Amino acid sequence: MQDQVNATPASQSRVPWNKGKLTGAKLPLRPKHVWSIRTKLQIEGRARDLAMFNLAIDSKLRGCDVVAIRVEDVAAGGYAADRATVRQRKTGRPVRLN
Repeated sequence: MQDQVNATPASQSRVPWNKGKLTGAKLPLRPKHVWSIRTKLQIEGRARDLAMFNLAIDSKLRGCDVVAIRVEDVAAGGYAADRATVRQRKTGRPVRLN
């Protein structure tokens, strides 16, 4: 009896969320795309987003590592450090930020 309640009719087929979308690895950004993003963020006055974008591009960190960075990681005690070290979540390796 319970099998009949939970069963879905064959006529109702579910459409996958990624149907028609590109999956898998994406192509890296080209230098002209990087500079156009930087210019757009600068013109719009989005300093925080520009700083995070520059950090992500220049350090080659993964997105999950970039968003996990806190102000204290790079400016402890209100003073910016010359070099900060961030430990990658996936590999556990430290990455030095210049």
